[in-house]
Amino acid sequence: MISVESLSKKYGGLNVLDLQELTIPKGEIFGLIGNNGAGKTTFFSLLLDLIESTSGTVLINEINVQKSEVWKPFTSAFIDESYLIGYLTVEEYYHFIGALRGMTKEEVDAFVVPFEPFFNSEVLNQKKYLRDFSKGNQKKAGIIGALIGHPELVILDEPFANLDPTTQIRLKNILKEEAKKHGTTFLISSHDLTHVTEVCERIVLLEKGVILKDIKTTASTLKELENYFSN
Repeated sequence: MISVESLSKKYGGLNVLDLQELTIPKGEIFGLIGNNGAGKTTFFSLLLDLIESTSGTVLINEINVQKSEVWKPFTSAFIDESYLIGYLTVEEYYHFIGALRGMTKEEVDAFVVPFEPFFNSEVLNQKKYLRDFSKGNQKKAGIIGALIGHPELVILDEPFANLDPTTQIRLKNILKEEAKKHGTTFLISSHDLTHVTEVCERIVLLEKGVILKDIKTTASTLKELENYFSN
């Protein structure tokens, strides 16, 4: 699904990311962790072709993201509220995304129905603009918006932040179900080690732009990561 080779990014001579090799297969729920400045946001920005690499390549389904846009129709992301269109209602926003993915309004409306428990009656049919929602409800709207049309690849940055415990649990179940049922590949960045180890099958630890650990998640992974960050 994703193949990275000799990928680097420098700012003013400072190397903020240096990934020699990384492969993420289709259908994997992949976690990316690290302290602030580890290079997580830079990596996501390179994957989405938001910035240009200093060297190296990113391939999604063997497509070079910097040389073609063929990967965009099957790739989705929600990084923060800037990805929303604040002057639209949630329904208008979803219909807009659906239209981009070739869906009718009726198909989009039917798509979001199973996610109503996740919304907890706080998102749909509120008759207000996305910019007027709380951070938590903007997060809910953005995450489900990223799933519309069942894209092959979904990138989420800090998806559990600003969500209450019940919604966090529901989100973990949604991610697992989407990966299992539709073969969706998820890339998740988070500072919450507990949530990452519970939902991700594999976790990569970045430090100063370099991979320090590449772990297949087991019952001992959380303890291993806690020991690393406590030193």
